[in-house]
Amino acid sequence: MKTIEDLDVAGRRVFVRADLNVPLSGDTITDDGRIRAVAPTIAKLLQSGAKVIVASHLGRPKGAPDPQFSLAPVAVRLGEILGKPVAFATDTVGDSAKATVAALADGEVTLLENLRFNAGETSKDDAERAAFADELAALADLYVGDGFGAVHRKHASVYDLPARLPHAVGDLIATEVAVLKRLTEEVARPYAVVLGGSKVSDKVGVIDNLLGKADRILIGGGMVFTFLAALGHEVGASLLQKDEIPTVLEYLERAKKNGVEFVLPVDVAVAGSFPDVKTGAPAEGFEVVAVDGIPADKLGLDIGPRSAELFAEKLADAATVFWNGPMGVFEHPEFAAGTRAVAQALLDGDAFSVVGGGDSAAAVRILGFDETKFGHISTGGGASLEYLEGKTLPGLAALEG
Repeated sequence: MKTIEDLDVAGRRVFVRADLNVPLSGDTITDDGRIRAVAPTIAKLLQSGAKVIVASHLGRPKGAPDPQFSLAPVAVRLGEILGKPVAFATDTVGDSAKATVAALADGEVTLLENLRFNAGETSKDDAERAAFADELAALADLYVGDGFGAVHRKHASVYDLPARLPHAVGDLIATEVAVLKRLTEEVARPYAVVLGGSKVSDKVGVIDNLLGKADRILIGGGMVFTFLAALGHEVGASLLQKDEIPTVLEYLERAKKNGVEFVLPVDVAVAGSFPDVKTGAPAEGFEVVAVDGIPADKLGLDIGPRSAELFAEKLADAATVFWNGPMGVFEHPEFAAGTRAVAQALLDGDAFSVVGGGDSAAAVRILGFDETKFGHISTGGGASLEYLEGKTLPGLAALEG
């Protein structure tokens, strides 16, 4: 794949597909990690005299403008990070976009409105996607793909647009791919994988692939209760995917045959109801119980303290660690201890540690850890998982062409 250094960008209109899909509370950005991650690529292009057109999606609007998913607050924050104004186009390929791009001088930048406000961006119809890609291509001379969190999507700005313009990868995608190669090619061992989050079904593919690659797989989060149920434990009102139990049993059996150590919690923090993460008020009926003693009327919301110690112990000697998914409802203080323990274990060890995007990356920042101390914090949880599953990512394939 070509890099920015392979393009002559001075005086040219450069379309940068970024991933600025940040969490919003009203107009307030609650985690600007993805904006900060792509800012160096944009800054490099601006310093080289490019006219930079930044584009991204945010949320899941239904192919039409929706004010709650506007990128306007992102334009403000991006300008603060870059230290220069970011012009904002109030549409994607309409009059505002055309006028804003036409007004750019060398070394200036604009952000287009949410790409998903146009149905062509996410359409499964090749012709509709192609038509939108043609309109986007008319705005620019060159294309730089740097939205790693979207490269697993066959979307117009990710998959179709690079074929229409001379293209290269941005520094963020180049870094992400280099890191993922360290997790799949000549991995330093022991190689430990920590998986959390809510559903086993979200991680089926990556577990299947890692059973032949990892030395140790640690399971936490809501997905662990399907594993516990598969072992015959009562899980009460905890999240449970009964249809995945046969798959889980197969994985546990394959792990034994392949010499892969599966590490499950020995205790969990439970409560009578899901906590109010906005107020942080104490959860009703909070207690810590052994995994074989979960009350029928309670639900598990975090791994327990003995499990946190066990997980830290299993990570202590690892040379490589990939972590995707929190251990509990980390947004609530009573159920953040497990996630905090895993993050601390990565900092305490000597492993090359990769935090696999999404909620894990947000947890690291929300819980106050210095993200620069980790080996790498990915901007794309879904993309990272699909890469580790061995899938071809449409956005990367398009950039290789």
